[in-house]
Amino acid sequence: MDKILITGLVVNAVIGVNPPEREFPQELLLDVELGYPLHTAGVSDSIDDSISYSLVAKLVRQWAQESSFYTLEALAACIIQKIFEETPADMVRIKIEKANFVRKTAKVGIQIERYRGI
Repeated sequence: MDKILITGLVVNAVIGVNPPEREFPQELLLDVELGYPLHTAGVSDSIDDSISYSLVAKLVRQWAQESSFYTLEALAACIIQKIFEETPADMVRIKIEKANFVRKTAKVGIQIERYRGI
């Protein structure tokens, strides 16, 4: 499956279970993969035959900033659903990480993969 990749997208969101986490937006690091056939775009050289990674990145930032979820899982599920609503992607995989959150770890996070219609 062809993929459109967005890696290392920095977003700020209110996220977390405990009160101190919910006082201020936290910086999150996202990787987003969109499964979509890119053969036509490769031949036509037209963005109209692909999915704009710039638009997806902008929308993901906006959705994250407007959210107030307790878990990364809920944020990821919401973003995936919105990507399916706004793009023709057949598959979306999203990884969300928090840096320096758990002692003696570089990052903690989750990864979710979903397919359109499943």
